[in-house]
Amino acid sequence: MAMAVAQKLSHLLRNLQQVGQEHRPSLQLEPVFTVDRAQVPPLFWKPYIYVGYRPLHRTWRFYFRTLFQQHNEAVNVWTHLLAALALLLRLAIFVRTVDFWGDPHALPLFIIVLASFTYLSFSALAHLLQAKSEFWHYSFFFLDYVGVAVYQFGSALVHFYYAIEPSWHAQVQGIFLPMAAFLAWLSCTGSCYNKYTQNLGLLGRTCQEVPSALAYALDISPVVHRILVSSYSAADDPALFYHKCQVVFFLLAAAFFSTFVPERWFPGSCHVFGQGHQLFHVFLVLCTLAQVEAVALDYEARRPIYEPLHTHWPHNFSGLFLLTVGSSALTAFLLSQLVRHKLDEKTK
Repeated sequence: MAMAVAQKLSHLLRNLQQVGQEHRPSLQLEPVFTVDRAQVPPLFWKPYIYVGYRPLHRTWRFYFRTLFQQHNEAVNVWTHLLAALALLLRLAIFVRTVDFWGDPHALPLFIIVLASFTYLSFSALAHLLQAKSEFWHYSFFFLDYVGVAVYQFGSALVHFYYAIEPSWHAQVQGIFLPMAAFLAWLSCTGSCYNKYTQNLGLLGRTCQEVPSALAYALDISPVVHRILVSSYSAADDPALFYHKCQVVFFLLAAAFFSTFVPERWFPGSCHVFGQGHQLFHVFLVLCTLAQVEAVALDYEARRPIYEPLHTHWPHNFSGLFLLTVGSSALTAFLLSQLVRHKLDEKTK
């Protein structure tokens, strides 16, 4: 009897061992991180990029894991993620030398660092997590546009506060910051609307690019005016070099954003590296870093110029900054609800 029970137990253990060996390889299989374009909806398609897409409807953990995987959004994520970390290090250096809490004229410098970190972080999140679903694709890029609007107003603020010449300040002081806030919101709204409608034609590009161009023209006008004025002066101004760099880098970024090169020239060959949007990211990062260095030098060296200009209202820009953040976030939220409704109607 005992011998029979022992034989049955031995047979049962061998069967369990065989079952475990049969299932072990499937448990060890790595998840599929990328698929071809045909396996994702057209919403996710990138011009001239045919592979390297991430599958939809996986867990959030899956998409966070793709931070360390090769796919067609990886470079877009890392360019802005590394730049955001660099800004945090720059802020740590500022804290040692700048009295952000005690000096009212230091607040714009803090705002541009915060605004830059915001747009870089939101962009990195959008490119990393947008493949979760159609709804999250829209929502994360709406968030990205909010970050851009915040950065636009932050740029306008520091140029108006530190870089402006008294002669230009006298011409625009009453309208500059309110108009900058309005154009930042309009730029966010146009970009969100273009994304929502998926209009790839002239109307869609107009909705997105014209408000952004107008916002940039206003925001950079104090710098351009100063560069023109300085051409008639022999005074040494180290910050002007960084201001000129930020203008050149921004124009290069805008060119790559609008033209889809070089992938247009090499269709199907730039699925990981070499996309125009990646170069747009790189030049925009260089623009931001040059800008931060320029206004930091202005904050230190131009106090005798800007302090008398802003003596009577050193803090009134804070409300406009919060208004820009709130109105842009509200616009993005409302558009995301329209997206949810549209997708619900689609599934009925």
